[in-house]
Amino acid sequence: MEKSMPAGITLIGLGPGDSQQWTQAAARALGQAREVYLRTGRHLSVVDISAQIRTFDEWYDQNDNLEQVNQQVAAKIVQVGRRDEGVIYALPGHPDIGEATVPLIRAMAKAQELRVVTVPGLSFIEPTLTALGLDGLNNLQIADAVQIAGSYHPALEQDRAALIAHLHSQAVAVGVKQALLNVYPADFQVTLVQAAGTKFERVWSCPLAQLEHQPSLEMLTTVYLPAETSYSSFSTFQEIIAHLRSPNGCPWDRAQTHQSLRPYLLEETYEVLEALDAGDPRALAEELGDLLLQILLHTQIATDQGEFKMGTVIEHISRKMLRRHPHVFGDVVIQGLGELYSNWEAIKQAEKAEKGQAGAPVSALDGVPAGLPALAQALAISKKAVQAGFEWPNIEGVLEKVVEEAGEVAEAAEPDQLEAEIGDLLFCIVNLARWRKIDPESALRATNARFSRRFKIMEG
Repeated sequence: MEKSMPAGITLIGLGPGDSQQWTQAAARALGQAREVYLRTGRHLSVVDISAQIRTFDEWYDQNDNLEQVNQQVAAKIVQVGRRDEGVIYALPGHPDIGEATVPLIRAMAKAQELRVVTVPGLSFIEPTLTALGLDGLNNLQIADAVQIAGSYHPALEQDRAALIAHLHSQAVAVGVKQALLNVYPADFQVTLVQAAGTKFERVWSCPLAQLEHQPSLEMLTTVYLPAETSYSSFSTFQEIIAHLRSPNGCPWDRAQTHQSLRPYLLEETYEVLEALDAGDPRALAEELGDLLLQILLHTQIATDQGEFKMGTVIEHISRKMLRRHPHVFGDVVIQGLGELYSNWEAIKQAEKAEKGQAGAPVSALDGVPAGLPALAQALAISKKAVQAGFEWPNIEGVLEKVVEEAGEVAEAAEPDQLEAEIGDLLFCIVNLARWRKIDPESALRATNARFSRRFKIMEG
C-alpha cells in the first residue's frame, strides 16, 4: 500500500520587484494563504501579501555564518512543512535561481518523504538581460558573487559575456575584483545593474579596479562582464585545434602523430627557456603559447584516436596537485621545508603503491627522468641523494672535491679515462651549484649567451 504524503512545502517565487511581477499562480497561492514564511521581508512585493508573515531576517542579521543560517532556515521550513496544513515559503526571484536554502530544503524533504511543490517566479536574470539589451542564449555565463569572491581564479571564460549576481557588499566586491584580476585587466570596463525590473533600477559602468568603491551595493546588484574579445579562452583554443584536426581542417595538422610532433615539443621547450634567459615577458608569453599548442595537439590526437581527452589530462594533474599539497588543501600541518620534502616523498611512494609499483626495487634515485639534459639530470640525482642523507657536511668539502677532480682531469692520459674524469668534474660542479642555490643549466646557458655576445662584438 502506498504511503500517504504530508501536505508538504510550497516554494513560491516573488519575482524581482513588486506584486505586478508575480505569476498568476503565485498571486493565487499567496492570496489564499493564511501564513507565509519569507526568506526575507525586505522585498517590494511584501506589502501586498495579506497573510500572516514570518521572516528570517533576524536570523541572518544576528549570525555572520551564512551557511549555518541557511541550514537552520531549511530545517525550520521542513519542520513546519510536516504540519497538516504544510507551509508556504516565498523567496525573491525564482526559488531555484540563487537561493541557497532551496537545495537544502529539497534534500531534507526527500529524506523525510515530504512533498515539495514549486511555483516559479520571474528571476533577476530576465530583467537584467532587458536592462542590458542582451540575448541570454548567446554564450552567457552566470555566476554568484560569493562563489567568485571565494576563488583565486574565476571559473569563467573571458571571451564569453558573464553576469555575476548578488554583489551585496564591499567585502564581496573586493573578493570578486581580486579573482577577476587573475583574468581581466584592471581597466576592464564592467557594468553594474541594480534592482533590475523595479522602479529603482540603475545601470552604470566602472573600471574593474574600482568595483568595491561603487555606491549602495546590495543583494539586487549584478555585475555584467562583456566578452573580452582581445583575449582567447582555453575552450576557444581547443576549438581552434579541434577544427585544424577535423576533416575540414589543415592537411598538415591532420597528418601529425605523437611521434611526428616529438621534435617540436623539445624545440618549443628550449625556446621557452631562451625567453626566460632573455628576461623578455612578451617573448615568454608567445613561447608559452607555442608550447601549449604542442600539448593541445597531442591531446587532440589522443582524443581523435580514443586514447584520452583534455579532461583526463587536467584531472590527472589537478588530482596530483591536491594530493601532494595536503598542507594547503587538507588538514596536514608541516613544520619547515624538511618536513614538506619528506611528506612529499611519502605521498609519491603511496602513489607508486597505487600503481602496483610498490614491489619493485626502491632506490632513492627513482623518478629521475632518463631523458633530462645531462646537467639537469645531474642536479636531480644530486638532490635525490641529499634527501637520502648522502651530503657533504659543508661547502668546503665540495670545493675540495672540485679541486681534486680538476687535478685528475689534468693527470688523465687515456681518452676513456679523460672522459670519465671530466664527467666527474662536471658532476662536482653541479653539486657546487646546488650548494650555492644556482641552477647549473641556467648558469651555463647564461654563460653561452654572454660569450656569444662578446664574440660577436669582437668579430666587429
